[in-house]
Amino acid sequence: MFKLKKQFLAGPYIVWIIGFILLPIVLILFYGLSDYHGNFTFDNLLSIFDPIHMKSLLFSLRLALICTVICLILAYPLAMILNSMHLKHQSFVVFVFVLPMWMNFMLRILAWKLLLSNNGVINNILASLGLPAIQLLNTPSAVVFGMVYDYLPFMILPIYNAMSRIGHDIIDAARDLGANQVQVFFKITMPLTISGVLSGIIMVFVPALTSFVISNLLGGGKVLLIGNVIEQEFMQTMDWNLGSGLSIVLMIFVIASMAFMNTHNKDGEGTAVW
Repeated sequence: MFKLKKQFLAGPYIVWIIGFILLPIVLILFYGLSDYHGNFTFDNLLSIFDPIHMKSLLFSLRLALICTVICLILAYPLAMILNSMHLKHQSFVVFVFVLPMWMNFMLRILAWKLLLSNNGVINNILASLGLPAIQLLNTPSAVVFGMVYDYLPFMILPIYNAMSRIGHDIIDAARDLGANQVQVFFKITMPLTISGVLSGIIMVFVPALTSFVISNLLGGGKVLLIGNVIEQEFMQTMDWNLGSGLSIVLMIFVIASMAFMNTHNKDGEGTAVW
């Protein structure tokens, strides 16, 4: 009887998964592997080799990698600082980094648009210092700024979680055996936090690769990522077959990234630190 109740409670989740996850994927696969007349074809997938599409994909990979590297460089030292503070309530750390995400995503990106504009805060500060204004908005750099700002918490949290799991007795034992700070970092801290680093890399790289809203707002239509191409195929040209085919190619990149993470991240470090 108890098992029947558990299955009954799982019913709404099954309906949700089927209706909002599996069904959309099936539709994407159907449109992506068929032409306008419903005939089976691989042409939509092979269209990724079109020079424009390939250029957008490579550019998206480039910006996603840059964003991921910057987030890692910023997040790792910050996670070490937070871990060294020995906070009793780790959930407070999560609250601090998640709090900005409670604000509407569009408002946060539009705030960056005001900061980076020609008459924005940054250029006004430069002008007050007697320095020439610089073009920040509608450039790839602006898009990377927005991505780093939006995805940095996804890098910090898993790394901090991995560091918080390292026992202080291990560090103390290494120091008692004569290891200095550099040796402790490279032989203990870094190896034990690799799983958190890999989790953070995937959690930043995947949304950065598929992003299109940030490039629309901060790139001003001048920064064309593969996500923008797919969005245009669906919303402007109304070519769902081509848009779905490109989406499948992008999905393959995402699945490959997740497979890589699962292969190397056997500890399963996540972002929960409660």
